[in-house]
Amino acid sequence: MKKIEAIVRKTKFEEVRAALHDADIDFLSWWEVKGQGTARQGLIFRGIAYDVNSIARICISFVVRDINVEKSINAILESAYTGESGDGRIFVSDIAQSIRIRTKDRGDESLYNK
Repeated sequence: MKKIEAIVRKTKFEEVRAALHDADIDFLSWWEVKGQGTARQGLIFRGIAYDVNSIARICISFVVRDINVEKSINAILESAYTGESGDGRIFVSDIAQSIRIRTKDRGDESLYNK
């Protein structure tokens, strides 16, 4: 089992969620995050300087069986891509154990994805 975390543009979130749904990944969590990349720039509008280095993003997190890792990654890559700096990141981690509380299922059986 793997945990996949992706940080994507807010404007691409609905596309990413739809692509994951099409890849049979329906159980996920997300939250709004702010981050800072390597680009350093400021914006001056009507004489007021704004810091645009803190960029609002969405962090998506879910756990999948090993057989679903590549299709999950590909769904995110294809739907979140703009080709511009700041498209985001995907992180993949190992999960040692998973237990569904209601049924006490363990391992792959505790996950809903096929």
